[in-house]
Amino acid sequence: MFFAAIIGVAVTMLLLLIRALLGPSAYDRILAINLFGTKTVLFVAVLGFLNGRPEFLDLGLIYALINFIGTIAVLKFMQYGDLGWDEASKDEPDV
Repeated sequence: MFFAAIIGVAVTMLLLLIRALLGPSAYDRILAINLFGTKTVLFVAVLGFLNGRPEFLDLGLIYALINFIGTIAVLKFMQYGDLGWDEASKDEPDV
């Protein structure tokens, strides 16, 4: 059953890569890459249970956090054009 799950996840990952390459808009591509990261976490978890190594779940959780933070960073960059604090807009007291 685990082997069938791995095959199913691999097929959906392939379809997501196709969507990421052919997506009509940037947001479709970002969504496809985010889902690819989620499927990677699922793939690592199933592969860990297939090999009898459930500690792979820890690696999957770390990868999920990195995927989430990366997606938020890309969306912020697309909206604002910058990831950092804008020094020119700081409220400084007039002297």
